[in-house]
Amino acid sequence: MSDRKIVLVTGASQGIGAATARAFVEAGHSVVLAARDATKLAAAADELGPTAIPVATDVTDPESVDALFARIRSDLGRLDTVFNNAGANISATLVGDVSWEDWRRVVSVNLDGAFLIASAAFRQMREQSPRGGRIINNGSISAHVPRYGSAPYTASKHAITGLTRSISLDGRAFDIACGQIDIGNAASDMTAKMVAGVPQADGTLAAEPRIDVAHVARAVVQMAELPLDVNVQFMTIMATNMPFIGRG
Repeated sequence: MSDRKIVLVTGASQGIGAATARAFVEAGHSVVLAARDATKLAAAADELGPTAIPVATDVTDPESVDALFARIRSDLGRLDTVFNNAGANISATLVGDVSWEDWRRVVSVNLDGAFLIASAAFRQMREQSPRGGRIINNGSISAHVPRYGSAPYTASKHAITGLTRSISLDGRAFDIACGQIDIGNAASDMTAKMVAGVPQADGTLAAEPRIDVAHVARAVVQMAELPLDVNVQFMTIMATNMPFIGRG
């Protein structure tokens, strides 16, 4: 296809990342899949065929991220779209009981990793010819309102919104668009416990509805396929009946 894009998806070995990589391939694009687990990553790429390229990457490690982008340049020559998706979380824990190790682990993946990927993508898109591209950051419903006991995750996702806005501003002169998709209750391993019940603001446990990750994946592809003079700055996609509007 003449408008085939070179796409990078992080956290691509499972969940939202894997579903989105599949949606990009099915739409006719070439996709670089990045995640830490090389075995799971290779299996995911094998299912998608020759236009899916697995590159084992630790998004929290600057050298690993540099190696990822060197591979993209050498094998593909350019980069059109990034879905900055890799993320981590912990079980509901009151802020006073969050360990420093858990705090650093979540923030390191969700914020430091997102910065390293976005910064490298920005440089690639600024320097390539024709220049420009699109960075889509995976935010969260938590970028707007917290869940009970979610300080590390919520803080990191609020920070992603600041990163998105800054990239949008910095990228204007270089034809780099940046948007954010805030996702609520996509069905994945991270949200599996919602079926049995998760803590609510009033201290109770309640089951919550989830949505198929394929809906999220299609939304990301829709954002990515817009021309660069059009941007979805923020999109929220969520289970209609989840506790969000009026949460708490």
